[in-house]
Amino acid sequence: MNKEYAQEWDAPSAVETAAAPATKSNVVALKQIVTIRLDTDMLDWFKGNGPGYQTRINQILRQYMADHRDDGAANR
Repeated sequence: MNKEYAQEWDAPSAVETAAAPATKSNVVALKQIVTIRLDTDMLDWFKGNGPGYQTRINQILRQYMADHRDDGAANR
């Protein structure tokens, strides 16, 4: 593919975060398209709860990150 041509869906986009309270660090979040392998039953469950399953997965991962942020510092 031509490196000078970046399709709109291929570029990270700036979006406002609605789930987290507004602070200086999370007013604007960049999102990047990634490939991730998930168990089919788990993906079916998220999709079965209606549109927005990727956002819900992101919110759960963000909460996990927040809950375990200090764990990485303790292991150093």
